[in-house]
Amino acid sequence: MDDPTKVEWREWGPGPFETAGRTGKPVLLALVTPWSGECREMDRTTYADPRIAANVNDGFVPVRVDADRLPRVRERYNMGGFPSTVFLTPTGRVLTGATFLGPDGFRGILDSVRRTWDGKGEDAGSVPRALRNAEPPGGRLDPEIEEHMVEQLLSAYDDEFGGWGTDVKFPLPRTIEFALVRSREQAVRTLEAVQTHLLDTYDGGFYRYARNRNWLGAVREKLTDDNAALVRAFAHGYRYTGEESYREAAESAIEYLTTDLWTGETFAASQGGDEAYFRLEPAAREDADPPPVDDTAFADRNALAADALLTYAAYTDDERAIRYAERALDYVREHLVTDGRVTRYDAPDAPAGLLIDQARVLAGLTTAWQVRDAAGPARAVADWTVEHLRAESGAFRDGQVEGPGLLDRPLYPLDTTVEAADALLDLALLTGEDRYRAVARDAISAFGDATDRMGVEVAHFGTVAARALRPRAVEVGAPAGSDLHRAALRLADHETVVVPGADGVEGARLLSDGTVQGRADTPAALEALLTDG
Repeated sequence: MDDPTKVEWREWGPGPFETAGRTGKPVLLALVTPWSGECREMDRTTYADPRIAANVNDGFVPVRVDADRLPRVRERYNMGGFPSTVFLTPTGRVLTGATFLGPDGFRGILDSVRRTWDGKGEDAGSVPRALRNAEPPGGRLDPEIEEHMVEQLLSAYDDEFGGWGTDVKFPLPRTIEFALVRSREQAVRTLEAVQTHLLDTYDGGFYRYARNRNWLGAVREKLTDDNAALVRAFAHGYRYTGEESYREAAESAIEYLTTDLWTGETFAASQGGDEAYFRLEPAAREDADPPPVDDTAFADRNALAADALLTYAAYTDDERAIRYAERALDYVREHLVTDGRVTRYDAPDAPAGLLIDQARVLAGLTTAWQVRDAAGPARAVADWTVEHLRAESGAFRDGQVEGPGLLDRPLYPLDTTVEAADALLDLALLTGEDRYRAVARDAISAFGDATDRMGVEVAHFGTVAARALRPRAVEVGAPAGSDLHRAALRLADHETVVVPGADGVEGARLLSDGTVQGRADTPAALEALLTDG
């Protein structure tokens, strides 16, 4: 991100904390993202103020972190949005923090931090709760997990406007996918609300979320991962309903991803959300400069995009979507995967072996296996993840437990553990190796006792628990692209794995928890089997 500020920022690493300890100064951590308008506004106002900058430079050790590039820092210090303005002790403990601060508010917090630090020193710092109680609660894999999530759908659903919750409205694409097979009316009404209010009908792509319960007041940044997840959700919506507008919404987002967010080799990370630009009429946009694009090619976002495009192609036979998905996965394989270890982006100092990248790259590879019979390094990515990130509890750490600040404390993120378990379940059915299912079951079980505290935003936990208990697969003896394989992709529900070119299988067979439920030799017979099953 361009830096118009007068603050003498330092990069994240051991150095700033060593300087803070040696000089007896607190650390000022600015967590920013390239797509956030409030980050740019704080640069233009607060950090550009010469007196504030002088105060920061003299009394603190200022560190600036791109939260997209360093997600382990983000997860430990995020104050609930970007920018996050966090004051730390030299050991990385949190003194206090906030999100956006204008000049007056920033001056006030500087004075407060200074008094606190001078009075109490290191004792004034604290460790965030998620790191104090990092160990997952344990438990067991139980049908009640799915049942609880269905109850959450019903209790949190907004009957008037669609979606879940009564305040800010996030699209929650994984929740939509969960609802599509358990409460389809909720899923459909939410897809319609997202399509109506968050889809940019001129430039394409989806905005991040809506500020209001009625889906008005769109927050207009466009992130590759958000768009990919919504392409998947709309593609699944099209599969279940046949609603052409859902296919068109997914197609619009794909067009945006493969043009505005295409670097020439792969998918860029995001586009900023300039309100003034996005409020222009189409003709005026033609003459205006669009918001900047961060062209960093992240492993997780490219894998998510490939997953989404291949899912869309499975239902539509869209060759363009397949072509771009394969190019993105080729980039990830060639530049970012080494012996199963995934590097976040292509740079010498980029972090590697992060759970978010490992899980999402594995998911992209297993989807490519189902749709194109292209396994790639799926086993290697899974095996590295299990060997290096799996804890004794069965849950996964977010990365190697090392680094300055609080990076030397483990964090076991529920949402990313669920993504990893989901992909491992796919891999178990694709390979026939039950060890991957066992790992996935353990990962879900590690959080079982926390189920009653989970809300609808983690409904994916319910999806994966159900899949781990009742894994379903359609094994197709014919190769990928055959009529029978294409029918299996279209007809199987999205929680069922399709295995192309299955050894020893004539025609196709439906398996539930390893037991053959029926066989089919033609697409029509397969449709009858899956409808009955």
